[in-house]
Amino acid sequence: MIIKMKGFTLVEMMVVVMMVAIMAAIALPSYQSYVRKSEENSAQQEIQKIMRDLEHQKSRQFNYLGYSLPADPYYLPLGATVTTAKYTIDVRDGDDSTKKLNATAAPTGKNWVIQAKSSDGRRYSFLISSNGLSCKNKTAANISFTTCGTGGEAWKLQ
Repeated sequence: MIIKMKGFTLVEMMVVVMMVAIMAAIALPSYQSYVRKSEENSAQQEIQKIMRDLEHQKSRQFNYLGYSLPADPYYLPLGATVTTAKYTIDVRDGDDSTKKLNATAAPTGKNWVIQAKSSDGRRYSFLISSNGLSCKNKTAANISFTTCGTGGEAWKLQ
């Protein structure tokens, strides 16, 4: 009686492991890029929602005074904390960016500026204002409430 062995050889197992490693090396960076793009799109959607809310505020009161974000600071994704946030969004007076629109320190309320800063240098941070300024930068530290600074690019909401 002949006993036949069943199973895989070490060489066959190594070939399979090598193929899986190659596929993972190709797929993982592509997936990470997809996730970053998705997070950028989420921030842009939130900016559009805030812009719509600001215009609604102006249609009722003829200025932007008193507008405030649902939370301060406002983190994305919603419900995130300072350590888990992908973006931090802030809205300020467009004429004096040191003041929030709901501040008691008398902002003008004629214009607004929205800043969405990324917590990851591989994602874009965004800046947009009611005066037509619209730019993005991968270096969040370069973005102020008036310019995107060095490395900034023009940006148009999609």
